[in-house]
Amino acid sequence: MNFNPGTRVIFRVPGQDTRPKKFMNDQSMESYQKKTSCDAMRRISRFGMAVAQVVLLGLGAAIASGQAEDSSIDDQGAQVLTRGPVHEAFAEIVSYNPEPGVIVERVPPQAIEELPPEVRPAGDNITWIPGYWGWDDERSDYLWISGTWRALPPGREWTTGYWATAGQGHQWISGFWADSTVEETTYLPKPPLTVEAGPNIAAPSRDYGWTPGNWMWQQERYAWRPGYWAQGRADWDWIPAHYVWTPRGYVFVDGYWDYRFDRRGVLYAPVYFQQGYYSRPGYSYSPVVAIGLVALMEHLFLRPNYHHYYFGDYYDRRYRNNGYYSPHAYQSSRYGYDPVYSYRRWTHREDRDWERRYEESYDYRRDHESARPPRTWADQKRLKMDSAEVTRNRLMLAGPLEQLARREDSPLRLEPVPKKEKDRLAGLGRELRKTRDQRQSLETAGPSTATGRQEREIKPTKVRLPKSPIIGREPARLSPKQAPPKRQQAPATAEPKTRRPDQPAGATKPGPEPKRQQEPRGVEAKKEQPVPERNQATPRMRKEQQPTRRETGPQTEKQQPPPPARGAERPPREVPVKPQPKAREPERGTQAQPRQPARTAPVRPVEDAKPQDGRKQTPAAPEPSAGRKPDPDKKDAEQTIEDARKKERK
Repeated sequence: MNFNPGTRVIFRVPGQDTRPKKFMNDQSMESYQKKTSCDAMRRISRFGMAVAQVVLLGLGAAIASGQAEDSSIDDQGAQVLTRGPVHEAFAEIVSYNPEPGVIVERVPPQAIEELPPEVRPAGDNITWIPGYWGWDDERSDYLWISGTWRALPPGREWTTGYWATAGQGHQWISGFWADSTVEETTYLPKPPLTVEAGPNIAAPSRDYGWTPGNWMWQQERYAWRPGYWAQGRADWDWIPAHYVWTPRGYVFVDGYWDYRFDRRGVLYAPVYFQQGYYSRPGYSYSPVVAIGLVALMEHLFLRPNYHHYYFGDYYDRRYRNNGYYSPHAYQSSRYGYDPVYSYRRWTHREDRDWERRYEESYDYRRDHESARPPRTWADQKRLKMDSAEVTRNRLMLAGPLEQLARREDSPLRLEPVPKKEKDRLAGLGRELRKTRDQRQSLETAGPSTATGRQEREIKPTKVRLPKSPIIGREPARLSPKQAPPKRQQAPATAEPKTRRPDQPAGATKPGPEPKRQQEPRGVEAKKEQPVPERNQATPRMRKEQQPTRRETGPQTEKQQPPPPARGAERPPREVPVKPQPKAREPERGTQAQPRQPARTAPVRPVEDAKPQDGRKQTPAAPEPSAGRKPDPDKKDAEQTIEDARKKERK
């Protein structure tokens, strides 16, 4: 069948035969009904395609305008696929260590004039997001990722992706759901490699799910924000904070709530067009074959180096070597976080064998080709829908939208698209392409991130990107049924374990002298002591044990040999007085507890420690070592401490 320029390609609904049939000599009732039905369809077409659309929609036999007889589109230069990439706006991939987009040599074609379908899911927060070209490395050619009806995440706006020139090739720059309240986009240097290692503490209950940690840019450097347990919410997916690579730098996307995967809208099948088929004058394309989201989740994959989810038959072992990961392998291998898989695991939290069965199902399809879904729409139409194997393995991925909406596991309710809404969506598509081109010019005009060294040296810059026409409503403006849960509260950032904030890179670890129990007596020596770690914090003493805090005296630290003694500004607990450095016992002195009243020689008892009988004990003078003279400076220091004790007792 030959099509005139401007023809819209529509697919026949399986199970309903609308092909014209020749009238046979057999005048049975069945033959007569078939002929009458065909004649009726021909008469309807005479009144125009608009009337035919209404009749077909009323009969539940079509889902798009201009329903034509079976045109066998696979033979006309366009092949509908039941596997391939998922539209970025429908599912945004979260990678712990984001990578630059794939670079291909071929120039991407001009975008197809894509028209939204004639029916849409019901809801006032649903909008149409046009499709774009994606690279198919198996064909070494581009395929069209069809547009999607999308339930907009509350408080987010869609920043669409684009193809940019990169050297001698072309590179895909991913889109992302940005915070609609942020006026400027900040481009940051490359974050360090993730240190996310999964939960380090047990969950409070089975109702909680783990949210991974991430790097945060603060005070001109990166600080680690650890992961945490957060309570899950029914019908909502938590998209954790992550980074998106761009030619100008890395964009931080903070965490947000998105609709459950099968409540996000309608996902249409990708299409492979032969060259020249879509470039005819006046040609336009309107997707018809939709993908069942419940069945799709059984055949979902992630490909981080291509920045896309993939669905369908990617079970062969060679796909794993090409960067395709099943959800459980992706998450368990610490490549990133899969909100879809995490939510499914949370919904089956009472079923301890669910993850095991999920992995066994994947392994079975990997080892048995007959259990894998078909790869094209034409192959699926040849399957027997009532087959037990087809039902068990969920092989029927695609179908017309109304057929999928009638399934028991589908939450869709459909409604026709009014003429006024079609005009608005057409203008929205043109405006979206305009903002895409503006984003491309702003990001490619800045410093390049082609090499790893340049990515580290990039300085943070703020750029005001054009406002996207695809914006979700603010949560406060939504009804209670549509409003998302309260935003998760992430913990504060923490310093990396490898270095303290006051310790420069490459500094050596301090020795045993500057431990907490042996602090310098004066201010000058105290400045030389490094800041104690968190686990070296000074424990509190009982009120009756705390001596004077603001005691000052002669500064004799410079004459005093190491290890330094405790300063007068600290609560004096145990000050080991030693005649010479060689006679000290540092380990026994540093391990002493604040409330122990006595010491073994050569460390004397604590000056102000209280004995068990309640009486105060007078500090004893240190005994000089044999053959050595007493140090006069040490005696002056001891006299100063003794005078301070007398003043306190008065």
